[in-house]
Amino acid sequence: MNIWRPTLVAVALFLVPCCARVTVEPIEVKPIHITMDINIKIQRELEKAFDFEKDFEDATPADTKKK
Repeated sequence: MNIWRPTLVAVALFLVPCCARVTVEPIEVKPIHITMDINIKIQRELEKAFDFEKDFEDATPADTKKK
């Protein structure tokens, strides 16, 4: 009786992993679309960078301004 108990436990431990079933479904990867609107920030920075041209245009005579 002492020999059967450890043997049955060992057999049970070997059979338990055989019963386990794992299914893996394919992972669906969808593209992520991100739209960032940074035009306002760039426009403000450009206006600050080219403020000196506005002063120059105001100082030039009207007939020399480009159309």
